[in-house]
Amino acid sequence: MFERFTKGARGVVTGAVGHSERMGADTVTDEHLLLALLDQRGTRASFALAALGVTDRRESLEGAFAEARRRGGLTKADADALAGIGIDVGEIISKVEEAHGEGAMRLGGKPKRWWSGHRGFTPAAKATLEKSLRIALGRGDRHIGDEHLLLALTARPGLVSEVLADHGATYETVERAMFGGLSEAS
Repeated sequence: MFERFTKGARGVVTGAVGHSERMGADTVTDEHLLLALLDQRGTRASFALAALGVTDRRESLEGAFAEARRRGGLTKADADALAGIGIDVGEIISKVEEAHGEGAMRLGGKPKRWWSGHRGFTPAAKATLEKSLRIALGRGDRHIGDEHLLLALTARPGLVSEVLADHGATYETVERAMFGGLSEAS
């Protein structure tokens, strides 16, 4: 699959590993892939992110990810579902932090890598890479570009797609910004 990646898509993957290292994460996540996409310039995905105003709201995105890490990785949808059965996630976080200190539920920690020093990708990040291949094939493209990675991030349910949607970047809006109108795959 990686032989199909364009130079830009490879740059995103490499950049995601770099973000993971700088953040002290033990694995590469979808969040790191998005942050690396935001670093790209002059690509179809960077154009779409800029056109949708996402690039200018990087701090807001990072804040949303930090808040989700504080919640132990729960999305707003997860918290709402738990609230529906009477569980107040905010109250639980407050009590845990009161007992164990601020950020006690925060995801992350010391890197746990094999001797090789390589950071692995989470199952969700691997699924995003696989989804980018399916999107490329569905569009009839013979390569996987950063545009396919961005579409995959918006297509897969989870924290990154939720945060992007909160910032106006859904699969449909991203696809429209990159390709205009309806895609051939629609």
